[in-house]
This record gives sequence, structure tokens and C-alpha cells, in this order.
Amino acid sequence: MSHEAWMARAIRLARLGLYTTDPNPRVGCVIVKNGELVAEGWHRRAGEPHAEKIALATAGDRAAGATAYVTFEPCCHHGRTPPCSDALIAAGVERVVVAMQDPNPLVAGKGLEQLRAAGIEVVSGVLADEAARLNPGFIKRMSRGMPYVRCKLAMSLDGRTAMASGESKWITSDASRRDVHRLRARSSAVVTGIGTVLADDPALTVRLPLDALDGVTSEEDIHQPLRVVLDTHLSISPDARLFRQPGETILVTTSDDVLAAEPLLAAGVTVLRQDHRDEIDLEAVLAHLAETGVNEVLIESGATLAGAAVSAGLVDELVIYLAPHLMGDAARGLLHLPGIGTMAQRIELTMTDLRQVGPDIRLTLIPRN
Repeated sequence: MSHEAWMARAIRLARLGLYTTDPNPRVGCVIVKNGELVAEGWHRRAGEPHAEKIALATAGDRAAGATAYVTFEPCCHHGRTPPCSDALIAAGVERVVVAMQDPNPLVAGKGLEQLRAAGIEVVSGVLADEAARLNPGFIKRMSRGMPYVRCKLAMSLDGRTAMASGESKWITSDASRRDVHRLRARSSAVVTGIGTVLADDPALTVRLPLDALDGVTSEEDIHQPLRVVLDTHLSISPDARLFRQPGETILVTTSDDVLAAEPLLAAGVTVLRQDHRDEIDLEAVLAHLAETGVNEVLIESGATLAGAAVSAGLVDELVIYLAPHLMGDAARGLLHLPGIGTMAQRIELTMTDLRQVGPDIRLTLIPRN
């Protein structure tokens, strides 16, 4: 088999960590000797052994003289676990084939240099794009100090998201709503606005059976994303449903109303205040989340917040569920995008995926800029 074929196997293994490795990257490793599979492994959870360590432990003495295929550059620093580069050297592997270099400044090519210095042949760049698609958040956080931002939206065939009254349950099918739970499960944080909380009282949690998430085998594997609510005037009720869910909630506000904040703080909610602003600075919120280790953010909100995020160029990917029905001219639109008055001002998108989810269509798009 070719380098590409073995790396594709390693990438499939890495994908098993899609819902569990946060904030670490998803990584797979395959060890091959004389053209035959010797061992394989994938990183399951932060603090647990990395993919290389798991594969090497399975291979034992058979790793000597073998080729290791790894989807991410082996780490060369002491974090929660010892360096994987040291383990590969100690095992006596002959060659390491890597899909992509680690953008983490603590590694960033140093792991590959260490392997070469030890006399190990290094091949880099095999299926790099495919490997990168597994870790867009980790890569963006390490290289740009920001999380990867998805914006999830649901609409009718005529582009409507709710009736004029605000009624919106349900636009899409059960299958699409289950798919959204998978998006939440892979996300480090879910961001919403106070309007959505007041209108829908959402839980913003992952509620799926274990067999619906690849690589998840126990309840503790299901990662509940951090919930982030943007509430300029501190209008949220302490009895909001999301405060009663497992996991952590952060409330971002510009209000200095200490009395209104007291019951939230007593309930264990983290309140972050932005000073001297009439509206919340979403870019600053995202930068703060990145500083705390947030890789992927899912925006689940109404047209105003979603439109503001798109207009500000903060959205990396739009995931739109299109339901086969019509809701009429009076119903509410998909995105609030004031200021677009000419064709030259339109926001152009590139479609990267289109597939059917139950009776609905899921569109995945990225802004061209």
C-alpha cells in the first residue's frame, strides 16, 4: 500500500476522536512493517496517551524498523503526557510519515527536527489537507489566536426562520436536529444571544444516544460544550433552562447591575463584563474563548447575532439546514444584514458540501474572503 493509503487509515482513526479530544487535536497513528499493519491507535481524550503512544504500546518490539504514519506532527514537549517524538525514537522506528506540521509554537517543526536528528527518515505533507480538516479549530487557535467559528441556521425553502409571531418549532426534521447535536458535540463552545434565550429557552446541550456518535462508548465521553450567552443588559432570568444543565455557562454583558448579577453568580454562572460599550464586542469574546483553550465555536442564534457575526467576517463556516416547505412573505428572514444595497456589496460564499439529512438538505458554505 502507498503512503496515502496508510495515512488515510490513520485519518479515519483520528476521526474517532472527533467528539472527545477537545482541547487537543484529533490524531491517529498506524505502524506498518514490511508492508503489513503492526499496530494502530488514536488519541481519545486530553490527558490520556496520544495516538503514537497507544500504537507503540501495542506494537512492542515490532515497532523497531517500522514506519509510523501519524496525522499530526509528534509532540516534542512535556504537557500532560511525555513527548511522542521521544517515544518514537526509543521504539526504534525507521521512518515517520506525517500528514501535517503542528501549528502549536511549542512544536511547529521541532518534533520533525528531533526525529531527523535521531536518524529517522521523515516524510511530511501526505494528505495534509485531509488531516487539517479534522482540526480547523486547533489550527486556527494556534496560528491566529482565534477559534474556528461555525454558524448553524435552519430555514424554509423560501429562506424563512420563524413566523412573524416568532413561532419556529420546528422548521426542520428530527434528523436535522440530531445532526445539530453532532455539531454541538464536536464544538468547544456554543454561543447564542439573549433574544434566542428569551424566545426559546434552549438547553444548548448534547442529547444523543451513545451509538449516534462515532468513537463515543460511555456517557462520560459525551462532551457538553461551554454555553456562552451574549446579554448586553443582563435581561436573562436566573431560572433559564440552560442554567440547569450539565456543563458550564458564561454570560457576557455590558451591564454593571450588581444586583442582577448576584443570583447568576450564586448559581455558578461566570459573568464577564465588557466595559464602556453599548453593545458586546463579539470578536473580543471569541479571542477570550481562544485564550481559554476553545477550538471550535458553534453560533446558534437568531438573525441579528448571526448576521452581525457574518458581517464582521468572524464566521468561518455556515451550516444551513433547508426544509422543503414555504413559510410566506411575513415570516422572518435568515440573516439580518443591513447595509447591503447593491450586488457589489453582496457576501459571496463557496459551497463545500451538500447532502440530504432526512427530508432536509444540509448546505455547508464558507465565505470567499
